[in-house]
Amino acid sequence: MVLSIGSNLGDRMAHLQSVVDGLGDTVTAVSPVYETDAWGGVEQGAFLNAVVLADDSTCDAYGWLRRAHELEDAAQRVREQRWGPRTLDVDLVVVHDGSDEAGVEVTVDDDVLTLPHPYAHVRAFVLMPWLAVDQEATLTVAGRPTGVEKLLAAVDPAERAGVRRTGHVLRFGAAS
Repeated sequence: MVLSIGSNLGDRMAHLQSVVDGLGDTVTAVSPVYETDAWGGVEQGAFLNAVVLADDSTCDAYGWLRRAHELEDAAQRVREQRWGPRTLDVDLVVVHDGSDEAGVEVTVDDDVLTLPHPYAHVRAFVLMPWLAVDQEATLTVAGRPTGVEKLLAAVDPAERAGVRRTGHVLRFGAAS
């Protein structure tokens, strides 16, 4: 499973770390942390973003969505404005149906959940951290699995330039 996490309110690093801590031993990898100008046209401060890879064969896509919402609620996320500022944003990008990340990508399209994430393929703040943690990553776009590296190359160069790697590190596993 691939999660994109972001925060631009309060202690941004603490909010990101709360996701990693909240997922515990299901976390298999965490990307470097990037700073990104806000996306979506709403005037607000910059985000810290990262990607978390996790695996829990007992959790389906809706279970992961519940976990994501619980983590956002614990960070006192307020949903007042689309693409507005937030303490924590936890987006499911991809969920696999196997017991590891090599399983088949789950496709869902209903009123509650859309997988794979419908905008991940055009968001440098998702693709860059994901590629940093998994250089072989693929994402299904328009029914075709496509390498994340290829998807990132297709993103506007100005948007790619707006995603800046920081020196921040999220701790997980034995490093926690």
